[in-house]
Amino acid sequence: MGNAIHFGALVMLSSVVGITGQVEAIQLGDGSRAFVNPPRLLGAVTTSSDVYAWNSTYYFTLQIPEDAGEPLQKVVIVQQEGLDLDLDYNLKQFVAFEGASYRKRGAPIAIGNVGFDRKNQTVTVSFDPPVVPGTTVTVGLRPYANPDTSGVYLFGVTAFPPGERTRSQFLGFGRLTFYRGRD
Repeated sequence: MGNAIHFGALVMLSSVVGITGQVEAIQLGDGSRAFVNPPRLLGAVTTSSDVYAWNSTYYFTLQIPEDAGEPLQKVVIVQQEGLDLDLDYNLKQFVAFEGASYRKRGAPIAIGNVGFDRKNQTVTVSFDPPVVPGTTVTVGLRPYANPDTSGVYLFGVTAFPPGERTRSQFLGFGRLTFYRGRD
């Protein structure tokens, strides 16, 4: 009995790690795929924290671990807190690049489809091709203007691996604070 348990664990581990020693995706019982080790939200920053400011960009930085098992296909960012629930985005101005600083950008990362559901304040950014494990990626969202109301705004960030049937991973909240006049 004890050997059967060890053998079963070895079979399961080998399906995750694979013959090559590289970490492969987890395939769940329902056929969906998931990250072995999900990406991490490293932080969020805005280029301007003044209410009403134009030409501001909101940057969200994610780290995809070497042992993620899957590349990053899509990120969904949802405004969850903040008094102004009527932000609007210029989808043509979204950017993505390697690295964790918008001031020292690495190589550009190709964005595929982008979308914005204004009613639910949900932004979707897909990468084409998906971002490979071992990469730190920063996504820049361009609102037409910052919120009208000062305060703390929380944006929930969720990552998706590629495929038709996937399990998303909620990564946490990016926090941006906006201020009214500093006189």
